[in-house]
Amino acid sequence: MRFFSTKDDTTRLVELCRNGNSRAQYELYQRYSKAMFNTALRIVGNREEAEDVLQDSFLDGFLKIENFRGESTFGAWLKSIVVNKSIARLRNQRIHWEDLDGKENFEEGEDVDFEETEETIERIKVILTELPSGYRVVLNLYLFEGYDHREIGNILGISEVTSRSQFIRAKQKLVELYKKRR
Repeated sequence: MRFFSTKDDTTRLVELCRNGNSRAQYELYQRYSKAMFNTALRIVGNREEAEDVLQDSFLDGFLKIENFRGESTFGAWLKSIVVNKSIARLRNQRIHWEDLDGKENFEEGEDVDFEETEETIERIKVILTELPSGYRVVLNLYLFEGYDHREIGNILGISEVTSRSQFIRAKQKLVELYKKRR
C-alpha cells in the first residue's frame, strides 16, 4: 500500500524526506526505482552493477536531499545522480574512448530498417549489453537519456567530436551484430 497515491505530491514527499521520514523515502523509492534501475543498467550493462548503482544513488539522493531545489523534477534530479554514479563506476573499469578529435570526416554508414517485433527488441537489448563500454555509454546517453553530444562530452570528459564518433561507431557495431544474428 502506498503512503501517497498521486504524482502531484512528490514535493510533499521530498519535504517529508528532508525531515527523515522513512515512509516517504520508501514511497519515492517505489516510484522511481524501476526507471532508475533501467537507466543504470543501460549504462553499466550488468544487472549486479546496476543494482549497486541504484542503491548508491538512492542513498546519496536521500543524504543530499537538501540540495534538491525543485528547479527540475525530482526524477530528473535523481536520474542525474544515477547517470553520474553509473559513469563513475565505468571509469573505475577504465573505459576506452576512441579519441577522434580533429578527424571529423567519419562516415555514418547505412541504417537498417528494424522490424519492430518483440523478438527484434529483445535481440537488440542483448546486443546493446555486448557493445564495448564506450560505445554503449554514449549510445544510451544519447538515445535513451536524451543528452546531446556536447552534454555527453561534458559528462564523460571527452570532446563533442569523440562523443559523435563513438555514437556512430556504436550504431555501426549494433547493426553489424544484428545482421550476424538474423
